[in-house]
Amino acid sequence: MTDYQRPLSFGVSLEPAAVAWPLTRLLARRAEDAGLDHIAVQDHPYQPGHLDAWTLISHMAALTDQISFLTDVADLQLRPPVMLAKAAASLSVLTGGRVHLGVGGGGIPDAIASMGGPARRGQDMVAYAEESLGLLRTALAGGAVRLDSPYHAVGGYQAGPVPPEPVGLWLGAQGPKMLALAGRAADGWISPLNIYVPPQEVPSRQRIIDEAAVAAGRDPSTLRRVYNVTGAIGSLGAHRTGHGLVGEVRQWVDTLTEWTVELGFDTYVFWPAADPEHQLAPFTDEVVPAVRERVDAERSGR
Repeated sequence: MTDYQRPLSFGVSLEPAAVAWPLTRLLARRAEDAGLDHIAVQDHPYQPGHLDAWTLISHMAALTDQISFLTDVADLQLRPPVMLAKAAASLSVLTGGRVHLGVGGGGIPDAIASMGGPARRGQDMVAYAEESLGLLRTALAGGAVRLDSPYHAVGGYQAGPVPPEPVGLWLGAQGPKMLALAGRAADGWISPLNIYVPPQEVPSRQRIIDEAAVAAGRDPSTLRRVYNVTGAIGSLGAHRTGHGLVGEVRQWVDTLTEWTVELGFDTYVFWPAADPEHQLAPFTDEVVPAVRERVDAERSGR
């Protein structure tokens, strides 16, 4: 059993499709009204039908007052880390600290290349991502940023403003080298969707992160663990989609509780597989409070 005893948080992934913008705006307001912790936005700018993730997040931030925003995950090969830090710090100042950065090395090299990116792969991508994390952390702290390497040439940029709240740097990772990077250098791990990293494969990935964290002199329990969960809640969703976590509210509560106390996740981002307008309410009103109660009971031995 792996329970890092971290406080739970919950979010929803909202569709960045341009044609879905009216619904996305509606769901952003509902997510805030329901008390969710996060709104997540995927970052695939090479998709012609997608809005730019950072522009969309900035606009939704102006429509809300409390909920935080998460890039899930920002492509570091298309978003230079010093500029990404500037954007995140700026929005953090404007929103009172409602920003977290999920980042990744860039998982679709050919699509990245189609936009003029370098399309790094393998160890080259991992090394670039590691340097980028260091630059992000330095720039978000303010002061001079310098790095001269084969990947970056930053010649003493004076970073700022400093965010009013820490901006979490959570690394999207799946392979062993990126998972180890999350353990030694990131503030947390963002797992791909549960259909890509199924629950039975999670323990081995958590071990890689934990071992790398310990080797770097870090406490593994300080890292956030985020699971992107696609599926559908209730019988309506069940007959419209067959992938991901599909079942009634009780099954969702049992499953997310188990994934917390057995697999070590503390943050769940819901990706509705069907009918998001009607799937959000059972998630926020029934699943989330019941999971919080069950996990609290499990942890206290009740």
